[in-house]
Amino acid sequence: MSSTDTLTPSQTSTNAQVLDATTHANIHDKLARALGIKTAQVNAFVKLYDEGATVPFIARYRKEKTQNLDDAQLRALEKSLNYERDMATRRLKITELLSTQGNLTDELQTRIDNATSKLELEDIYLPYRPRRRSPAAKARAAGLDVAAQAVLIQEITPTEALADYQAPSSISDDSGNEIEVDFSDIDKQLAGVQAIIVDEWTQALDLLDNLRSGFAKTASIVSAVASDDKREVGEKFKDYFEHSESLARLPNHRLLAMLRGRQENVLGLKIEGEDTPFIEKIIAHFDIDAKAPAARREFLAEAASSLWKEKWRPHIEHRLLTEKRLTAEADAIDVFANNLQHLLMSAPAGRKVILGVDPGIRHGVKMSIVDAQGHVMLDNEDKPVVATVYPFAPDNKMDAAKKVIDELLSTYNVDLVAIGNGTASRETDAMIKEILAANSELKAKAVIVNESGASVYSASELASDELANLDVSVRGAVSIARRLQDPLSELVKVDPKAIGVGQYQHDVNQTQLADSLDKVTQDSVNAVGVDVNTASPAILAHIAGLNKNVAQQIVTYRKEHGAFDSRESLKNVPRLGAKTFEQAAGFLRIHDGSNPLDATGVHPESYALVDSLLAQTGKALPEVLGNDGVLNTIDTTAIAANDDNISVKAIIEELAKPARDPRPEFKTANFRDDVNSIKDLSEGMTLEGVVTNVTAFGCFIDVGVHQDGLVHISQMANDFVADPMNRVKPGDIVSVRVISIDEKRGRIGFSMKPESEKPARPAAKPTARDAGSDEKGNRSRSDRPTSSRPAADKRPSKPRGKRQDKDNASNNRSKAPRADKTEVPSKMGTLGALLQEAGVTKTKK
Repeated sequence: MSSTDTLTPSQTSTNAQVLDATTHANIHDKLARALGIKTAQVNAFVKLYDEGATVPFIARYRKEKTQNLDDAQLRALEKSLNYERDMATRRLKITELLSTQGNLTDELQTRIDNATSKLELEDIYLPYRPRRRSPAAKARAAGLDVAAQAVLIQEITPTEALADYQAPSSISDDSGNEIEVDFSDIDKQLAGVQAIIVDEWTQALDLLDNLRSGFAKTASIVSAVASDDKREVGEKFKDYFEHSESLARLPNHRLLAMLRGRQENVLGLKIEGEDTPFIEKIIAHFDIDAKAPAARREFLAEAASSLWKEKWRPHIEHRLLTEKRLTAEADAIDVFANNLQHLLMSAPAGRKVILGVDPGIRHGVKMSIVDAQGHVMLDNEDKPVVATVYPFAPDNKMDAAKKVIDELLSTYNVDLVAIGNGTASRETDAMIKEILAANSELKAKAVIVNESGASVYSASELASDELANLDVSVRGAVSIARRLQDPLSELVKVDPKAIGVGQYQHDVNQTQLADSLDKVTQDSVNAVGVDVNTASPAILAHIAGLNKNVAQQIVTYRKEHGAFDSRESLKNVPRLGAKTFEQAAGFLRIHDGSNPLDATGVHPESYALVDSLLAQTGKALPEVLGNDGVLNTIDTTAIAANDDNISVKAIIEELAKPARDPRPEFKTANFRDDVNSIKDLSEGMTLEGVVTNVTAFGCFIDVGVHQDGLVHISQMANDFVADPMNRVKPGDIVSVRVISIDEKRGRIGFSMKPESEKPARPAAKPTARDAGSDEKGNRSRSDRPTSSRPAADKRPSKPRGKRQDKDNASNNRSKAPRADKTEVPSKMGTLGALLQEAGVTKTKK
């Protein structure tokens, strides 16, 4: 499915209304085949979806209806349904337009029906799109069509065909508007005749398909520096200053890097390929070589050349490049979405007292303590527990800093110290570990936390509302502490693009990106559920059925009336109607309320059913919750047959593990105390680190030295790795071995292979062309949204200027280096092979 255009629910609903029942049925059958599910499952989903049900609600509470489709299947179904409805609506419109014009044929209708993308649909309609000011339209308006038809079907020279032609004194288009055009001399008349012939030939869509396919196989994309004065300012694109490779084999990441270079006016791009073979195919198709007399044959051959060079080749180049770009963008969005999902679903430390530390040098180390509920602690004078110390140069007040931190840890019984991984992170970590080692009564443990986006949150309107009594400079420390406590609840407050796990995020379709990330966030939030009495408006807005306005209404009501005692009391919130309550209630948890079920994932619509289940046991709800022995004795047969809305099995599973958290168990990496910077690394050293980002060409690992290192895909395992995402995900703790160090450029190469084992086969050698900054993006620990820089490698696409002449184009192709056969630096094949692949100096804040 093409990735063009993401529709809103209202748009797809509007499109659905204009389609007939047969079209809907055909779409449902097509989706069922494509996704490998039953048509009945598609029908059930569509009915619920069109009634306003959300994907998380359908996945959790309507499993019986959809025959257990999970959220991933439902999201794929939702995306495909919206796209196919949009396609069907456009098909109807194009069919209507062609029919009105009198151009609709059975062949065209078949093509329209079989089109698989919007680009293909527009290609079908393109030759028939009204163009009142095109050369062919002007020539027809001037009465040259008769001469053009004569040249096509009669053995007559073009000049003879124009013998009786008289140019009209005035020319008007089909709307009656006068056209300013001059067909007074024979050369202009011949050009008009030729334009009509070329325009008529553009309707040979089978021929166009054949030429597009052939050109796609042989064309090359060529990039060059736009001008000499761009060489210095555009150095990050230097690997594309003189670059050429097969368009068909062009990897997604290199295309996006080239397009970014062009966007920044550093690079010029063009497609190079042959002309002669394709002109010859046009000549053969229209049997031009057999035309007589010679003047007619030459005239039509010129028309064939014009058709290719002026019409079809530019169009083919644009479509091929557009298709490649759309595929690359869709893939980049998928990478971002996958990384974000893993980050949001990373393990929470849980209800612990945490000292949040935002390291710094000149501006000091900012600190704040949050309690087990995530609130900023207050001292005896009801003032927030915050502090700033200056242990490093130029102040060098180390002893004073240690004393303050020791007192904070002791006074407030801190469980964990969350240290942001920006500037002075390892120095701060070392200082705190010294404090902990010197005082055996302290129970805290220091943990390094990814602080990307914390500064963005600190300056946001939400932070001003949540932490109004704190200075902006200290809010980052609170956010860092909360991230360790509950990553999901805190990260939803920050624009995902500021978190630093995306690639090419500024280069892709922003509407599609926002939609994809929003759905990932929604699925993550609803999978975990939220405590409605402590949740922020930011996380509540992602609950199924809610939006920003209703989320804010819930928080405002909570502030005015106190904590919610039951889910039922949510109905008192303004703008929270019956449909919204149905969608949201099961994901909103109320702990220590009047009904224990309100703290579980059981939906209120099933409370009566739970009562009937309890009646079989003769026990009260508190005795049944978490008691597998009792729950396994319940006979669910009769109940399951009575209501196809509710999965009784799912309810019993929820009672067995009430409010279970799907996130993994919390654990931390143990960074080596003697490794604090890249200077401390040596080849062969084995370290424990945290996966910070996963790309198509490998993964980046934080081992606590201020630069993330790269494990290239060829160094991830001894067996073949098709997709790094299948091996690791952000937040994973892994063991790596240092295999290359470039201190000057801040680049580190790691391997996850056991040192004693050899590769089963030679690893593919990455190329220097793959260099470019990686917008995984900005692994610097700055909190600013990622900047536009040429990105690094990108995953392969899933089953999801002036042109040179023939000789030059052929020579360029012969000289163009193959994507899989280029030389790399010899030193272990890693420094150039691995880190040039990413092409980024990975420097933390």
